Amino acid sequence: MTGAGRAARFLAATLILVGCERVEPVPSSDVGPDAIAIRPAIEAGPVEVAVETSQGEFVIAVHREWAPVGAERFLDLAESGYYDDARFHRVVPDFIVQWGLAGDPALTAEWMNAYIPDDPVVASNTRGRIAFAFTDPGTRATQVYINLVDNVRLDSTGFAPFGEVVSGMDVVDALYSGYGENSGGGLRRGDQSRIVVEGNAYLDREYPDLDRLIRAVGR
Repeated sequence: MTGAGRAARFLAATLILVGCERVEPVPSSDVGPDAIAIRPAIEAGPVEVAVETSQGEFVIAVHREWAPVGAERFLDLAESGYYDDARFHRVVPDFIVQWGLAGDPALTAEWMNAYIPDDPVVASNTRGRIAFAFTDPGTRATQVYINLVDNVRLDSTGFAPFGEVVSGMDVVDALYSGYGENSGGGLRRGDQSRIVVEGNAYLDREYPDLDRLIRAVGR
């Protein structure tokens, strides 16, 4: 989606929100992870992001009213191309699909500590919903996951879904899961250090069957 399209979308949402509660600034990737933009917390309807992968395409509907800070960060990362050519480095059957470490380690280094504030959990972690992975409160940055099953137990630990897969869940289910936790694992108990330092060069050498996220495009 073009910058003009985004601007028009934000303007329309702002008109709808006249008289609503003031929105606090949240980080935006328009000019990098340290930039700040003031944007409306709720839009008139979800924003769709088409994710093209080596298995096919799935579409995420981003609901900014569920988790406005997380939704805005995800849209910024997708539109900036951060996720393009990433690998689905953690696919655990009957649990989640996770990604969000860039193929270029320099890009990962730029963003991995660009934390955003937490959102309250409004929507539940049911099958097909997407949320940010994190270690401690206040450490959401770039890594996200899609629930492959109902993981409602994650609700009480602060994982706030900001969207859901509205088409192509069969593609998500088909992403290669043979490596499980071995190809990096999660933020809390995994070892992602080699991915952070070497990026796709490491993953493609050691875990060549991982599926690729080719591009993520807002529409």
